[in-house]
Amino acid sequence: MLFNSVSYLIFLPLVFIGYWFIFRRNLKLQNLFVVAASYLFYGWWDWRFLLLIAFTTLCSYFSGTLLERFDGNGKARKWICGSNIVLNLAILGLFKYFNFFSENLKWLLNAAGIEADWFTIDILLPVGISFYTFQALSYSIDVYRRKMAATHDIVAFFAFISFFPQLVAGPIERATNLLPQFTAPRTFDCDKALDGMRQILWGLFKKIIVADNCAVIVNAVFGNIQTAGSLQLLAGGIFFAFQIYGDFSGYSDIAIGSARLFGIDLMKNFDYPYFSRDIAEFWRRWHISLNTWFRDYIYIPLGGSREGRAKSIRNTFIIFLVSGLWHGANWTFVCWGLYHALLFLPLLLTGRNRKYRDTAADGHMLPSVGEFLRMAATFLLVVIGWIIFRAENIGEAANYLIRMFSMRQAAAVIDADMSATSIYVLLLLVVEWLQRKKDHGLEIESLKSRGMRIAIYTVIILIIELAMGETSDFIYFQF
Repeated sequence: MLFNSVSYLIFLPLVFIGYWFIFRRNLKLQNLFVVAASYLFYGWWDWRFLLLIAFTTLCSYFSGTLLERFDGNGKARKWICGSNIVLNLAILGLFKYFNFFSENLKWLLNAAGIEADWFTIDILLPVGISFYTFQALSYSIDVYRRKMAATHDIVAFFAFISFFPQLVAGPIERATNLLPQFTAPRTFDCDKALDGMRQILWGLFKKIIVADNCAVIVNAVFGNIQTAGSLQLLAGGIFFAFQIYGDFSGYSDIAIGSARLFGIDLMKNFDYPYFSRDIAEFWRRWHISLNTWFRDYIYIPLGGSREGRAKSIRNTFIIFLVSGLWHGANWTFVCWGLYHALLFLPLLLTGRNRKYRDTAADGHMLPSVGEFLRMAATFLLVVIGWIIFRAENIGEAANYLIRMFSMRQAAAVIDADMSATSIYVLLLLVVEWLQRKKDHGLEIESLKSRGMRIAIYTVIILIIELAMGETSDFIYFQF
Protein backbone atom coordinates (compact mmCIF):
# COMPACT_ATOMS: atom_id res chain seq x y z
CA MET A 1 0.00 0.00 0.00
CA LEU A 2 1.48 3.31 -1.07
CA PHE A 3 1.39 6.44 1.09
CA ASN A 4 0.48 8.48 -2.00
CA SER A 5 -2.55 6.34 -2.90
CA VAL A 6 -6.30 6.57 -2.34
CA SER A 7 -6.19 3.24 -0.49
CA TYR A 8 -3.88 4.74 2.17
CA LEU A 9 -6.10 7.81 2.37
CA ILE A 10 -8.93 5.44 3.37
CA PHE A 11 -6.77 3.07 5.42
CA LEU A 12 -5.17 5.65 7.72
CA PRO A 13 -8.35 7.22 9.20
CA LEU A 14 -9.96 3.78 9.62
CA VAL A 15 -6.95 2.56 11.61
CA PHE A 16 -6.95 5.81 13.58
CA ILE A 17 -10.62 5.31 14.56
CA GLY A 18 -10.10 1.69 15.58
CA TYR A 19 -6.92 2.53 17.48
CA TRP A 20 -8.30 5.39 19.58
CA PHE A 21 -12.05 4.71 19.76
CA ILE A 22 -12.36 0.92 19.85
CA PHE A 23 -9.18 -0.55 21.35
CA ARG A 24 -7.89 2.38 23.39
CA ARG A 25 -8.71 0.94 26.84
CA ASN A 26 -6.88 -2.35 26.38
CA LEU A 27 -3.17 -2.02 25.57
CA LYS A 28 -2.80 -5.63 24.43
CA LEU A 29 -5.75 -5.39 22.04
CA GLN A 30 -4.55 -1.99 20.82
CA ASN A 31 -1.14 -3.46 19.98
CA LEU A 32 -2.78 -6.49 18.37
CA PHE A 33 -4.82 -4.11 16.24
CA VAL A 34 -1.59 -2.34 15.21
CA VAL A 35 -0.09 -5.70 14.17
CA ALA A 36 -3.20 -6.65 12.17
CA ALA A 37 -3.32 -3.26 10.43
CA SER A 38 0.43 -3.41 9.72
CA TYR A 39 0.21 -6.90 8.24
CA LEU A 40 -2.70 -5.79 6.06
CA PHE A 41 -0.63 -2.78 4.95
CA TYR A 42 2.41 -4.94 4.14
CA GLY A 43 0.46 -7.82 2.64
CA TRP A 44 -1.18 -5.38 0.22
CA TRP A 45 1.84 -5.93 -2.07
CA ASP A 46 2.09 -9.71 -1.71
CA TRP A 47 0.75 -11.88 1.12
CA ARG A 48 3.85 -14.11 0.88
CA PHE A 49 5.94 -11.25 2.30
CA LEU A 50 4.08 -11.76 5.60
CA LEU A 51 5.63 -15.19 6.13
CA LEU A 52 9.12 -13.74 5.92
CA ILE A 53 8.57 -10.82 8.27
CA ALA A 54 6.80 -13.09 10.78
CA PHE A 55 9.74 -15.51 10.70
CA THR A 56 12.26 -12.68 11.19
CA THR A 57 10.19 -11.32 14.08
CA LEU A 58 9.94 -14.69 15.83
CA CYS A 59 13.66 -15.39 15.45
CA SER A 60 14.61 -12.05 17.01
CA TYR A 61 12.00 -12.34 19.76
CA PHE A 62 13.15 -15.79 20.87
CA SER A 63 16.80 -14.79 20.60
CA GLY A 64 16.05 -12.11 23.20
CA THR A 65 14.38 -14.54 25.61
CA LEU A 66 17.24 -17.05 25.18
CA LEU A 67 19.82 -14.33 25.83
CA GLU A 68 18.01 -13.53 29.06
CA ARG A 69 17.81 -17.21 30.06
CA PHE A 70 21.57 -17.71 29.54
CA ASP A 71 22.50 -14.40 31.14
CA GLY A 72 25.44 -15.86 33.05
CA ASN A 73 26.85 -17.90 30.17
CA GLY A 74 28.92 -15.63 27.95
CA LYS A 75 29.76 -18.31 25.39
CA ALA A 76 26.11 -19.33 24.96
CA ARG A 77 25.06 -15.70 24.63
CA LYS A 78 27.57 -15.16 21.83
CA TRP A 79 26.27 -18.21 19.99
CA ILE A 80 22.64 -17.11 20.38
CA CYS A 81 23.22 -13.54 19.24
CA GLY A 82 25.61 -14.59 16.48
CA SER A 83 23.21 -17.26 15.18
CA ASN A 84 20.36 -14.76 14.98
CA ILE A 85 22.57 -12.25 13.14
CA VAL A 86 23.80 -14.89 10.67
CA LEU A 87 20.29 -16.22 10.08
CA ASN A 88 18.79 -12.78 9.42
CA LEU A 89 21.66 -11.68 7.20
CA ALA A 90 21.48 -14.98 5.31
CA ILE A 91 17.80 -14.39 4.57
CA LEU A 92 18.54 -10.82 3.52
CA GLY A 93 21.44 -11.98 1.38
CA LEU A 94 19.41 -14.70 -0.31
CA PHE A 95 16.57 -12.42 -1.34
CA LYS A 96 18.58 -9.29 -2.05
CA TYR A 97 21.95 -10.43 -3.36
CA PHE A 98 21.64 -13.97 -4.72
CA ASN A 99 20.88 -12.82 -8.27
CA PHE A 100 23.77 -10.33 -8.16
CA PHE A 101 26.39 -12.84 -7.09
CA SER A 102 25.03 -15.68 -9.22
CA GLU A 103 25.04 -13.50 -12.35
CA ASN A 104 28.60 -12.31 -11.68
CA LEU A 105 29.75 -15.87 -11.01
CA LYS A 106 28.01 -16.99 -14.18
CA TRP A 107 29.82 -14.26 -16.12
CA LEU A 108 33.21 -15.33 -14.73
CA LEU A 109 32.58 -19.00 -15.49
CA ASN A 110 31.32 -18.26 -18.97
CA ALA A 111 34.41 -16.13 -19.57
CA ALA A 112 36.44 -19.21 -18.64
CA GLY A 113 34.49 -21.30 -21.15
CA ILE A 114 32.25 -23.01 -18.56
CA GLU A 115 28.49 -23.01 -19.23
CA ALA A 116 26.67 -21.88 -16.06
CA ASP A 117 23.12 -20.82 -16.95
CA TRP A 118 21.73 -22.73 -13.99
CA PHE A 119 23.30 -20.24 -11.57
CA THR A 120 20.71 -17.56 -12.28
CA ILE A 121 17.42 -17.76 -10.39
CA ASP A 122 14.93 -14.90 -10.41
CA ILE A 123 14.21 -14.21 -6.73
CA LEU A 124 11.50 -11.72 -5.80
CA LEU A 125 12.80 -8.99 -3.44
CA PRO A 126 10.32 -8.36 -0.60
CA VAL A 127 9.80 -4.63 -0.12
CA GLY A 128 11.41 -3.19 3.00
CA ILE A 129 13.39 -6.32 3.88
CA SER A 130 16.60 -4.33 4.56
CA PHE A 131 14.76 -1.96 6.87
CA TYR A 132 12.94 -4.41 9.13
CA THR A 133 15.89 -6.83 9.17
CA PHE A 134 18.19 -4.14 10.56
CA GLN A 135 15.51 -3.10 13.05
CA ALA A 136 15.17 -6.68 14.27
CA LEU A 137 18.95 -7.08 14.53
CA SER A 138 19.26 -3.95 16.66
CA TYR A 139 17.01 -5.56 19.29
CA SER A 140 18.99 -8.78 19.71
CA ILE A 141 22.32 -6.92 19.67
CA ASP A 142 21.13 -4.43 22.31
CA VAL A 143 19.82 -7.26 24.51
CA TYR A 144 23.16 -9.03 24.09
CA ARG A 145 25.00 -5.84 25.06
CA ARG A 146 22.63 -5.47 28.05
CA LYS A 147 21.51 -2.06 26.84
CA MET A 148 17.93 -3.22 27.33
CA ALA A 149 16.06 -6.12 28.89
CA ALA A 150 14.44 -8.77 26.73
CA THR A 151 10.72 -8.29 26.27
CA HIS A 152 8.19 -11.01 27.04
CA ASP A 153 5.32 -9.20 25.38
CA ILE A 154 5.30 -10.88 21.97
CA VAL A 155 2.40 -8.75 20.69
CA ALA A 156 4.27 -5.52 21.49
CA PHE A 157 7.36 -6.98 19.82
CA PHE A 158 5.42 -7.83 16.66
CA ALA A 159 4.07 -4.26 16.68
CA PHE A 160 7.61 -2.89 17.06
CA ILE A 161 8.91 -4.80 14.02
CA SER A 162 5.87 -4.34 11.76
CA PHE A 163 4.58 -0.84 12.68
CA PHE A 164 3.21 0.17 9.30
CA PRO A 165 4.27 3.85 8.99
CA GLN A 166 7.98 3.01 9.02
CA LEU A 167 7.88 -0.64 7.98
CA VAL A 168 8.79 -0.37 4.30
CA ALA A 169 11.36 2.45 4.14
CA GLY A 170 12.14 3.53 7.68
CA PRO A 171 13.23 5.31 9.72
CA ILE A 172 15.08 2.24 11.01
CA GLU A 173 14.10 2.42 14.65
CA ARG A 174 16.04 1.13 17.62
CA ALA A 175 14.31 -1.17 20.06
CA THR A 176 15.46 1.08 22.90
CA ASN A 177 13.32 3.90 21.49
CA LEU A 178 10.32 2.28 19.80
CA LEU A 179 9.64 -0.92 21.76
CA PRO A 180 9.00 0.83 25.13
CA GLN A 181 6.38 2.97 23.38
CA PHE A 182 4.40 -0.20 22.63
CA THR A 183 4.73 -1.63 26.14
CA ALA A 184 3.36 1.53 27.80
CA PRO A 185 -0.16 2.97 27.47
CA ARG A 186 -0.53 5.83 24.97
CA THR A 187 -2.70 8.89 25.41
CA PHE A 188 -4.09 10.97 22.59
CA ASP A 189 -2.33 14.31 22.15
CA CYS A 190 -4.26 16.66 19.87
CA ASP A 191 -1.30 19.00 19.27
CA LYS A 192 0.95 16.07 18.36
CA ALA A 193 -1.68 14.66 16.00
CA LEU A 194 -2.19 18.01 14.27
CA ASP A 195 1.54 18.43 13.80
CA GLY A 196 1.66 14.90 12.44
CA MET A 197 -0.95 15.85 9.82
CA ARG A 198 1.11 18.90 8.83
CA GLN A 199 4.20 16.72 8.43
CA ILE A 200 2.23 14.22 6.32
CA LEU A 201 1.11 17.08 4.08
CA TRP A 202 4.67 18.33 3.67
CA GLY A 203 5.84 14.82 2.88
CA LEU A 204 3.16 14.45 0.20
CA PHE A 205 4.24 17.76 -1.31
CA LYS A 206 7.84 16.59 -1.51
CA LYS A 207 6.87 13.27 -3.07
CA ILE A 208 4.04 14.20 -5.46
CA ILE A 209 5.02 17.74 -6.44
CA VAL A 210 8.81 17.72 -6.24
CA ALA A 211 10.01 14.12 -6.65
CA ASP A 212 7.46 12.90 -9.22
CA ASN A 213 7.92 15.98 -11.42
CA CYS A 214 11.70 15.70 -11.18
CA ALA A 215 11.38 12.04 -12.20
CA VAL A 216 9.93 13.02 -15.59
CA ILE A 217 13.01 15.11 -16.38
CA VAL A 218 15.46 12.60 -14.92
CA ASN A 219 14.01 9.71 -16.92
CA ALA A 220 14.11 11.80 -20.11
CA VAL A 221 17.76 12.80 -19.59
CA PHE A 222 19.01 9.36 -18.53
CA GLY A 223 17.14 7.87 -21.48
CA ASN A 224 18.95 10.16 -23.94
CA ILE A 225 22.50 10.37 -22.62
CA GLN A 226 24.04 10.12 -26.10
CA THR A 227 22.06 13.07 -27.49
CA ALA A 228 21.92 15.31 -24.42
CA GLY A 229 24.28 18.24 -24.01
CA SER A 230 26.50 18.85 -21.00
CA LEU A 231 24.11 21.35 -19.41
CA GLN A 232 21.16 19.00 -19.86
CA LEU A 233 23.14 16.18 -18.27
CA LEU A 234 24.10 18.44 -15.36
CA ALA A 235 20.43 19.42 -15.00
CA GLY A 236 19.47 15.73 -15.03
CA GLY A 237 21.87 15.04 -12.16
CA ILE A 238 20.60 18.03 -10.16
CA PHE A 239 16.97 17.07 -10.67
CA PHE A 240 17.73 13.50 -9.61
CA ALA A 241 19.28 14.86 -6.40
CA PHE A 242 15.96 16.54 -5.64
CA GLN A 243 13.96 13.56 -6.87
CA ILE A 244 15.62 11.14 -4.47
CA TYR A 245 15.54 13.67 -1.63
CA GLY A 246 11.89 14.59 -2.16
CA ASP A 247 10.98 10.93 -2.57
CA PHE A 248 12.84 9.49 0.41
CA SER A 249 12.58 12.36 2.88
CA GLY A 250 8.96 12.75 1.80
CA TYR A 251 8.37 9.11 2.76
CA SER A 252 10.06 9.71 6.12
CA ASP A 253 7.89 12.79 6.76
CA ILE A 254 4.71 10.83 6.01
CA ALA A 255 5.91 7.95 8.20
CA ILE A 256 6.83 10.17 11.15
CA GLY A 257 3.64 12.21 10.79
CA SER A 258 1.47 9.08 10.57
CA ALA A 259 3.13 7.63 13.69
CA ARG A 260 2.40 10.83 15.62
CA LEU A 261 -1.30 10.33 14.94
CA PHE A 262 -1.01 7.19 17.08
CA GLY A 263 1.04 8.79 19.85
CA ILE A 264 4.30 7.21 18.62
CA ASP A 265 7.51 9.22 18.15
CA LEU A 266 9.90 8.07 15.42
CA MET A 267 13.42 9.41 15.02
CA LYS A 268 14.23 12.19 12.59
CA ASN A 269 15.64 10.72 9.37
CA PHE A 270 16.64 13.83 7.38
CA ASP A 271 17.96 17.15 8.64
CA TYR A 272 18.11 19.38 5.54
CA PRO A 273 21.17 17.61 4.05
CA TYR A 274 21.53 19.85 1.00
CA PHE A 275 22.51 22.75 3.25
CA SER A 276 25.62 20.83 4.35
CA ARG A 277 29.00 22.52 4.14
CA ASP A 278 31.08 19.37 3.66
CA ILE A 279 30.55 15.67 2.98
CA ALA A 280 30.85 14.69 6.65
CA GLU A 281 28.01 17.05 7.54
CA PHE A 282 25.96 15.68 4.64
CA TRP A 283 26.22 12.16 6.03
CA ARG A 284 25.17 13.35 9.49
CA ARG A 285 22.03 14.82 7.92
CA TRP A 286 21.14 12.20 5.27
CA HIS A 287 19.29 8.95 6.16
CA ILE A 288 20.21 9.46 9.80
CA SER A 289 18.65 6.23 11.06
CA LEU A 290 20.74 4.05 8.74
CA ASN A 291 24.00 5.95 9.17
CA THR A 292 23.77 5.92 12.97
CA TRP A 293 22.93 2.19 12.77
CA PHE A 294 26.15 1.57 10.83
CA ARG A 295 28.06 3.75 13.30
CA ASP A 296 26.77 1.98 16.42
CA TYR A 297 26.71 -1.62 15.19
CA ILE A 298 29.65 -1.77 12.75
CA TYR A 299 31.98 1.25 12.91
CA ILE A 300 32.38 1.52 16.69
CA PRO A 301 32.67 -2.27 17.27
CA LEU A 302 35.44 -2.32 14.64
CA GLY A 303 37.31 0.24 16.73
CA GLY A 304 35.94 3.42 15.21
CA SER A 305 38.62 6.10 15.15
CA ARG A 306 40.14 5.11 18.50
CA GLU A 307 42.76 2.64 17.30
CA GLY A 308 45.03 4.64 15.05
CA ARG A 309 44.83 6.27 11.66
CA ALA A 310 45.19 3.08 9.59
CA LYS A 311 42.24 1.37 11.27
CA SER A 312 40.20 4.57 11.08
CA ILE A 313 40.71 4.61 7.30
CA ARG A 314 39.89 0.90 7.07
CA ASN A 315 36.72 1.28 9.13
CA THR A 316 35.60 4.29 7.10
CA PHE A 317 35.95 2.37 3.83
CA ILE A 318 34.11 -0.61 5.31
CA ILE A 319 31.20 1.56 6.40
CA PHE A 320 30.80 3.30 3.05
CA LEU A 321 31.16 0.07 1.06
CA VAL A 322 28.60 -1.66 3.30
CA SER A 323 26.33 1.35 2.85
CA GLY A 324 26.66 1.00 -0.91
CA LEU A 325 25.90 -2.73 -0.81
CA TRP A 326 22.97 -2.15 1.53
CA HIS A 327 21.32 -0.08 -1.20
CA GLY A 328 21.31 -2.93 -3.67
CA ALA A 329 23.03 -5.60 -5.70
CA ASN A 330 24.72 -3.46 -8.33
CA TRP A 331 28.33 -2.35 -8.85
CA THR A 332 27.09 1.23 -9.19
CA PHE A 333 26.11 1.22 -5.50
CA VAL A 334 29.52 -0.16 -4.53
CA CYS A 335 31.24 2.59 -6.56
CA TRP A 336 28.92 5.20 -5.05
CA GLY A 337 29.97 4.07 -1.55
CA LEU A 338 33.65 4.06 -2.54
CA TYR A 339 33.29 7.54 -4.06
CA HIS A 340 31.90 8.96 -0.81
CA ALA A 341 34.59 7.19 1.20
CA LEU A 342 37.23 8.95 -0.89
CA LEU A 343 35.48 12.30 -0.35
CA PHE A 344 35.25 11.67 3.40
CA LEU A 345 38.86 10.54 3.79
CA PRO A 346 40.59 13.99 3.62
CA LEU A 347 38.23 15.31 6.29
CA LEU A 348 39.00 12.33 8.51
CA LEU A 349 42.77 12.62 8.05
CA THR A 350 42.80 16.35 8.83
CA GLY A 351 40.41 16.01 11.79
CA ARG A 352 37.76 18.19 10.14
CA ASN A 353 35.04 15.55 9.86
CA ARG A 354 33.21 16.97 12.88
CA LYS A 355 33.75 20.63 12.06
CA TYR A 356 30.18 21.55 11.10
CA ARG A 357 27.77 20.45 13.82
CA ASP A 358 25.70 23.63 13.96
CA THR A 359 23.08 24.97 11.54
CA ALA A 360 24.22 26.80 8.42
CA ALA A 361 23.99 30.60 8.77
CA ASP A 362 23.02 30.16 12.41
CA GLY A 363 21.41 33.38 13.62
CA HIS A 364 21.35 34.91 10.13
CA MET A 365 18.80 35.00 7.34
CA LEU A 366 21.36 34.30 4.61
CA PRO A 367 24.66 32.40 4.56
CA SER A 368 27.96 34.16 4.17
CA VAL A 369 29.68 33.98 0.79
CA GLY A 370 32.06 31.36 2.17
CA GLU A 371 29.22 29.22 3.55
CA PHE A 372 27.30 29.47 0.29
CA LEU A 373 30.31 28.36 -1.75
CA ARG A 374 30.95 25.43 0.61
CA MET A 375 27.29 24.36 0.37
CA ALA A 376 27.35 24.66 -3.43
CA ALA A 377 30.59 22.66 -3.72
CA THR A 378 29.29 19.95 -1.40
CA PHE A 379 26.02 19.75 -3.33
CA LEU A 380 27.90 19.38 -6.65
CA LEU A 381 29.98 16.53 -5.22
CA VAL A 382 26.79 14.86 -3.97
CA VAL A 383 25.18 15.27 -7.41
CA ILE A 384 28.11 13.48 -9.05
CA GLY A 385 27.60 10.65 -6.58
CA TRP A 386 23.87 10.52 -7.35
CA ILE A 387 24.62 10.14 -11.06
CA ILE A 388 26.68 7.03 -10.27
CA PHE A 389 23.88 5.86 -7.97
CA ARG A 390 21.16 6.36 -10.62
CA ALA A 391 23.01 4.79 -13.57
CA GLU A 392 22.09 1.27 -14.70
CA ASN A 393 25.72 0.15 -14.74
CA ILE A 394 29.29 1.44 -14.40
CA GLY A 395 29.62 2.03 -18.14
CA GLU A 396 26.55 4.24 -18.23
CA ALA A 397 27.75 6.21 -15.19
CA ALA A 398 31.18 6.79 -16.76
CA ASN A 399 29.65 7.80 -20.09
CA TYR A 400 27.24 10.20 -18.38
CA LEU A 401 29.98 11.93 -16.37
CA ILE A 402 32.40 12.13 -19.31
CA ARG A 403 29.78 13.73 -21.53
CA MET A 404 28.62 16.04 -18.73
CA PHE A 405 32.12 17.47 -18.23
CA SER A 406 32.95 17.59 -21.96
CA MET A 407 30.95 20.82 -22.52
CA ARG A 408 29.18 19.33 -25.55
CA GLN A 409 26.19 21.02 -27.11
CA ALA A 410 22.89 19.15 -27.19
CA ALA A 411 22.28 17.11 -30.33
CA ALA A 412 18.56 17.03 -29.51
CA VAL A 413 16.27 18.87 -27.11
CA ILE A 414 15.08 16.77 -24.18
CA ASP A 415 11.29 16.69 -24.28
CA ALA A 416 10.66 17.58 -20.63
CA ASP A 417 9.46 20.83 -19.12
CA MET A 418 12.04 21.98 -16.59
CA SER A 419 10.58 25.40 -15.83
CA ALA A 420 7.61 24.39 -13.65
CA THR A 421 9.65 21.74 -11.84
CA SER A 422 12.41 24.29 -11.20
CA ILE A 423 9.84 26.48 -9.45
CA TYR A 424 8.77 23.55 -7.23
CA VAL A 425 12.38 22.81 -6.35
CA LEU A 426 13.05 26.47 -5.58
CA LEU A 427 9.96 26.60 -3.37
CA LEU A 428 11.18 23.50 -1.52
CA LEU A 429 14.59 25.09 -0.96
CA VAL A 430 13.16 28.40 0.25
CA VAL A 431 10.74 26.77 2.71
CA GLU A 432 13.33 24.35 4.07
CA TRP A 433 15.96 27.09 4.40
CA LEU A 434 13.54 29.19 6.45
CA GLN A 435 12.58 26.10 8.50
CA ARG A 436 16.06 24.61 8.80
CA LYS A 437 15.91 24.60 12.60
CA LYS A 438 12.47 22.97 12.65
CA ASP A 439 11.54 19.30 12.34
CA HIS A 440 9.73 19.78 9.02
CA GLY A 441 8.76 22.43 6.49
CA LEU A 442 5.20 22.99 7.72
CA GLU A 443 6.01 23.45 11.39
CA ILE A 444 4.51 26.94 11.21
CA GLU A 445 2.41 27.14 14.36
CA SER A 446 4.49 30.21 15.31
CA LEU A 447 2.61 32.16 12.63
CA LYS A 448 0.17 34.27 14.60
CA SER A 449 -2.37 34.49 11.82
CA ARG A 450 -4.53 31.36 11.87
CA GLY A 451 -6.01 32.40 8.56
CA MET A 452 -2.55 32.54 7.00
CA ARG A 453 -1.75 29.02 8.22
CA ILE A 454 -5.03 27.66 6.85
CA ALA A 455 -4.40 29.41 3.53
CA ILE A 456 -0.94 27.80 3.25
CA TYR A 457 -2.34 24.33 3.98
CA THR A 458 -5.19 24.86 1.51
CA VAL A 459 -2.89 25.98 -1.31
CA ILE A 460 -0.61 22.96 -0.81
CA ILE A 461 -3.58 20.56 -0.77
CA LEU A 462 -4.94 22.10 -3.98
CA ILE A 463 -1.53 21.87 -5.69
CA ILE A 464 -1.26 18.21 -4.69
CA GLU A 465 -4.80 17.43 -5.87
CA LEU A 466 -4.19 19.11 -9.23
CA ALA A 467 -0.87 17.33 -9.69
CA MET A 468 -1.96 13.86 -8.62
CA GLY A 469 -2.06 11.34 -11.40
CA GLU A 470 -1.05 7.72 -11.43
CA THR A 471 0.56 6.80 -8.12
CA SER A 472 4.26 5.96 -8.28
CA ASP A 473 6.42 3.84 -6.02
CA PHE A 474 8.91 5.37 -3.62
CA ILE A 475 12.50 4.91 -4.77
CA TYR A 476 13.68 3.28 -1.56
CA PHE A 477 11.10 0.48 -1.77
CA GLN A 478 13.62 -1.35 -3.96
CA PHE A 479 16.18 -1.34 -1.16
